[in-house]
Amino acid sequence: EIYGIPMLMIKKSPLDGLNLFIKRLVDLFGSIFLMILFSPFILLMAILIKLDSPGPVFFKQTRVGKDGKLFKCFKFRSMVEDAESLQDELKELSEADGPIFKIREDPRITKIGKFLRKTSMDELPQLINVFRGELSLVGPRPPIPKEVERYGVNEMKRLEISQGMTGLWQVSGRSELSFEDMVKLDVYYIENWSLWLDVKILLKTIPVVFRGKGAY
Repeated sequence: EIYGIPMLMIKKSPLDGLNLFIKRLVDLFGSIFLMILFSPFILLMAILIKLDSPGPVFFKQTRVGKDGKLFKCFKFRSMVEDAESLQDELKELSEADGPIFKIREDPRITKIGKFLRKTSMDELPQLINVFRGELSLVGPRPPIPKEVERYGVNEMKRLEISQGMTGLWQVSGRSELSFEDMVKLDVYYIENWSLWLDVKILLKTIPVVFRGKGAY
């Protein structure tokens, strides 16, 4: 068990047919509403990012979505402009297990980037991906292709549905959890999806964002 949730289950995901249609409608109208709601903040962050360091406001990274389909994931740029080219030099400093690359005090992060990452506000532009149908508001964390190359059969189950901006992993400890626990939580979500479960995860996301626990 992880956080009281039994993990040994084998069942087909209920995310099919009408349920899939309902989830897409929620994503579509939810993303439109949130983009309008956060538009003043998005404009402010764009200005601060440009003033803080040279480079574009948005960072686009190739991620793996449902059924292994690649897409460009949008985020506010929180690192120096050539951050990806420096990753190989820092790979031995990664503090996450499994195929995920994470450093608590990453030297590539800008001043405004530290705030954006601590509050998870760097992920707000992913609402564009949700609107376009490449992401869902709730779902497994979208991996990068290098991570998927190291996936086994169980990990590949994460790609059976649309990846999400938030999910069970994000509201259950985030980077403080092991990669194995993240996979278990994602598989549980896929096999036990319900609209009510999505609502609960979205509501839990709010205090998690404010606490900033596990975000780096």
